[in-house]
Amino acid sequence: MTPTVDIRRADDRGVTTTDWLQSRHSFSFGDYYDPANTHHGLLLVNNDDIVSPAAGFDTHPHRDMEIVTWVLDGELAHKDSMGNSGVIYPGLAQRMSAGTGVQHSEKNGSSSEPVHFVQMWVLPDQAGVTPGYQQQEIDLGNTLTPIASGAVEAAVTLHNRNATLHGARLQPGDSVELPQARFVHLFVARGDVTVEGSGALSGGDAARLTDSGGQRIVADDNAEILVWEMHAGLAGA
Repeated sequence: MTPTVDIRRADDRGVTTTDWLQSRHSFSFGDYYDPANTHHGLLLVNNDDIVSPAAGFDTHPHRDMEIVTWVLDGELAHKDSMGNSGVIYPGLAQRMSAGTGVQHSEKNGSSSEPVHFVQMWVLPDQAGVTPGYQQQEIDLGNTLTPIASGAVEAAVTLHNRNATLHGARLQPGDSVELPQARFVHLFVARGDVTVEGSGALSGGDAARLTDSGGQRIVADDNAEILVWEMHAGLAGA
């Protein structure tokens, strides 16, 4: 197939706003539905959420999904039906495998400050796995570092051998090279970067690459990026 790079701007995302939540959706989610924008590769959800102090998502169910949460600022309190509970903070990778079914809640762990986080969902290799939970601290620097993966060693594991989430925190002038893969999803969580051949991206912008990779990402200021490397698509595509 012909290599492609599809730039998606922050302001073009779907938005859910309530009195306690501002959620921006890179893909169809909840009341935001666009049949032409349901996933990229194995990535079905990339939600950029800000939750007000002492508020959050009440207990709700999930099934057959690998859910990775990455906190940018603040504290997110997690509690689930497997008996796991704790607070997720910047630098702590968290993965919940919903498998045959799990219920959980996610609340702002602070009564005074908002929490800002990115939540990402990918499908597992097979349905009906035993639900599971994992969290691990990880120190991101100016190189792409595996946060979650079913293919290589990472802070937390995924039940998908074709998916790896990388992260990096870049200072002005730092650069990294995007991996070569069937599908790559670059999300600029914050800051400004320049993508070789595609130009400037700012916080909330994304690049969806197909049959491509190798482009250099250069930080124009302090930036944080999340990069999915996926060697298959849905239904083995």
